[in-house]
Amino acid sequence: MGEKGKKSKTMSISQSAAKEHKEQLERLQKKDPEFYQYLQQHGKDLLTFDDEDIDDDVDVDMEDPETQLGDETHEHGIAEEGEKPSKNVVTTAMVDSWCNSIREDGKLSAVRSLMRAFRTACHYGDDTGNDSSAKFSVMSSSVFNKIMLFTLSEMDRVLRKLLKLPASGGKKETINELMNTKQWKSYNHLVKSYLGNALHVLNQMTDTKMISFTLRRLQYSSIFLAAFPSLLRKYIKVALHFWGTGGGALPVVSFLFLRDLCVRLGSDCLDECIRGIYKAYVLNCHFMNAVKLQHIQFLANCVIELIRVDLPTAYQHAFVFIRQLAMLLRDALNMKTKEAFRKVYEWKFMNCLELWTGAICAYSSEADFKPLAYPLTQIISGVARLVPTARYFSLRLRCVRMLNRIAASTGNFIPVSMLLLDMLEMKELNRPPTGGVGKAVDLRTTLKVSKPILKTRAFQEACVISVVEELAEHLAQWSYSVAFFELSFIPAQRLRSFCKSTKVERFRKEMRHLIRQIEANTEFTNKRRASITFLPNDQAATSFLEDEKKVGTSPLSQYVVTLRQRAQQRNDSMMESSVLVGEKSAVFGSKLDRIPASDEEDDIRNKDEDEDGASVFSSSWLPGGDIKAKLPKEEEKKKKKKRKMEQEVDEDIVEDLVLSSDEDASLSDSPSTEEDDSEEQPGSRQQSKKQKPKNMSKKNVRSHSNKSKKRRRSG
Repeated sequence: MGEKGKKSKTMSISQSAAKEHKEQLERLQKKDPEFYQYLQQHGKDLLTFDDEDIDDDVDVDMEDPETQLGDETHEHGIAEEGEKPSKNVVTTAMVDSWCNSIREDGKLSAVRSLMRAFRTACHYGDDTGNDSSAKFSVMSSSVFNKIMLFTLSEMDRVLRKLLKLPASGGKKETINELMNTKQWKSYNHLVKSYLGNALHVLNQMTDTKMISFTLRRLQYSSIFLAAFPSLLRKYIKVALHFWGTGGGALPVVSFLFLRDLCVRLGSDCLDECIRGIYKAYVLNCHFMNAVKLQHIQFLANCVIELIRVDLPTAYQHAFVFIRQLAMLLRDALNMKTKEAFRKVYEWKFMNCLELWTGAICAYSSEADFKPLAYPLTQIISGVARLVPTARYFSLRLRCVRMLNRIAASTGNFIPVSMLLLDMLEMKELNRPPTGGVGKAVDLRTTLKVSKPILKTRAFQEACVISVVEELAEHLAQWSYSVAFFELSFIPAQRLRSFCKSTKVERFRKEMRHLIRQIEANTEFTNKRRASITFLPNDQAATSFLEDEKKVGTSPLSQYVVTLRQRAQQRNDSMMESSVLVGEKSAVFGSKLDRIPASDEEDDIRNKDEDEDGASVFSSSWLPGGDIKAKLPKEEEKKKKKKRKMEQEVDEDIVEDLVLSSDEDASLSDSPSTEEDDSEEQPGSRQQSKKQKPKNMSKKNVRSHSNKSKKRRRSG
């Protein structure tokens, strides 16, 4: 039997399955006409069964009866000549002839031949066994590069021309209308083959530049995924994976692909993308350092940008996710166990709070998102007060910073001054440090500090300076209010009492400076306040000092500007002193600003992308080839790792015992905290290493006792 016999056999099987299904539906109509009528109203897709709908997920094979042309062999003499010596080999001459035919004449037979070669290129190296139905099975790396580059660059234009679509853009409604036309029934297999095989090769690629170029080109054809829901789900999953784990420009390209899907395909795609991108964000924010901080900020900016596509739909998801955070906080308040506290006081929870704070600040003027500000404020305030100890000062300051951002964006008053002033009354900040100067502490990348760090001068200074900065930010927001005198009276009094009680002169100096600015701002508002005639509940109170607020002339506003500059310099110095691993992630934020605003900008970028594609697809890489070649090398590396592990077993056991026996690390399992604890206890490690001989085996103990007995007898 030849290929035609196999195809006719598979067609007969599929037709018999369709016939059997239709007979079952006819029996159902006779047996239960009411249920059949219900299906006609609510499930028409179940009744309109066809053998074309058997499996949407199967790899698309271009050897379809509809794709066979009788005159194909006559139109491509070069291709047939190249196939005579070895019909399974794809040569450069064959690819050039197909490409020229598509460019010059747009011949359909050349498109189909190229798509068969494209499928072979994407599945090259797969273990397909002795598949005689595959027309092409062998190609060189240069042929692979040429096929991939031309197909990814030109196929979108070719498909749109065949389907009589605009050169770019389109919406889901366009595809829904297209699916009822004759063109779609004739050429939809070409679209599915292109998207399905490109997805397969995406999963095989390892080079980030190659993946980025492929995704950029597939973005132009993303509108066609509206017709293939199973492929759409797989593309979303792959793009989310690259967004969360990719390096270089790949996260940006992946996000633009997802955003384009949501814009063109509507709410159905948006629901899955928002759920998936939030889950990927949570998986990437389990720990924090100075460099990881920038990457997490980029990921959060992406989520916030995706929410912008459809705010009413995004509100439903945001409400559910914020409610999950509230439930975790409620469990911690009710149960009061270490495990419940740990679920709240970890980076994953705090970064989710940061994400929704950024979203509410970005869309605070939108009626769809503003109602979420109040529940989020309550959650953040509850988290700040959950464990009121000095070791969680950095976490409380982070919460206060979020509350200040929400207050500034929404224009609502949030009482954060008590959270800051309570910190100043704790004994850890009122007595001189007993732990020495210590290393500089970056409060942005820590949630909990160890007890030795708590007693250092560097930690105390960082906390007091941060309290001054956040309290000044809070008061500056209301420095133009008619009620500023009443609002600042209690904070000023408590700051004066701190100046009297503290024994650290530099803290006293910092607080006096802030008190002078509060007094100057009080005098600034009271002068204008003496000349007003309206009541506090009058609408005219909102326009009090409105012109001065636009210019920013109040003493506290000017003071806050200097504090921000000082904080920026401090953060930059922290960044420079940290280990520079993955420093290119800082570029993500600037690249995100280049989101294309229209299809015209997409066309402008095409020339640059073609040049990038020529450089990307210029290597000798083939799908599946590098895996087989690297297997022996990976086995050697694994063996070397095992040897090193066996040599370092004793040291690792000692270090694990030290970290696990730390009674202070009860509420936080973040890596940054464990590193701080391990750095501040060098003596404990040395003691554990000295005590290592005590863990001797029984044989060693017996031999040691026998030797001592012999000595006694000889003595």
